[in-house]
Amino acid sequence: MAGPVDSGGRSRRRRPLDTEEKALWEHVTRSIRPIRPVKRTTLASAETGGVVEAAAEPASEKPARLTKAVPSAPKSAPKPPAPLPLAPLEPKLRRRLSRGAEVDARLDLHGMTQAAAHGRLIGFLRAAQGSGHGLVLVITGKGEAMSVLAGEGGRGVLRRLVPQWLGAPELRTVVLGFETAGRGHGGEGALYVRVRRLRGGRP
Repeated sequence: MAGPVDSGGRSRRRRPLDTEEKALWEHVTRSIRPIRPVKRTTLASAETGGVVEAAAEPASEKPARLTKAVPSAPKSAPKPPAPLPLAPLEPKLRRRLSRGAEVDARLDLHGMTQAAAHGRLIGFLRAAQGSGHGLVLVITGKGEAMSVLAGEGGRGVLRRLVPQWLGAPELRTVVLGFETAGRGHGGEGALYVRVRRLRGGRP
């Protein structure tokens, strides 16, 4: 931008400000209040030859960083209660049985299929518990070498499966324990089964 023109048509250059004029200019610029807070930067004034402070746009504030909600881990389902432990026959009871003491009830599974024997065994044990029996005898038969291959009704199959059924969780509230019977009650072809007593209508 051209400076002022004198009467002869020639442009003349502005003279630099002296010390008093600079001080006055700085005093005036300091009294100016911006409409909003700004960051002030120092610029060199071309016209005054001094140093003035110019307003700069404030930096835009960064939006607050949103914290992503972390879903809580699903609660694990409560574990089912552990089945009641099985207990062997007491030595005193074992001696009584070996001397000829009788059991409270007995069940003979000879000639039954697996399905029929399983259902009959459960019904028999629950009935024995309801009657207050403490010891029953379950006869499976010793089985022969060929009877294992005789199909579902083979006595060897029941001899192998009945102990598995007695130890299953579904019968743990009824069966307290079991083991092979003595010779006088069938030996390896039968089982003594201890029945849990009901207390207040519950095992």
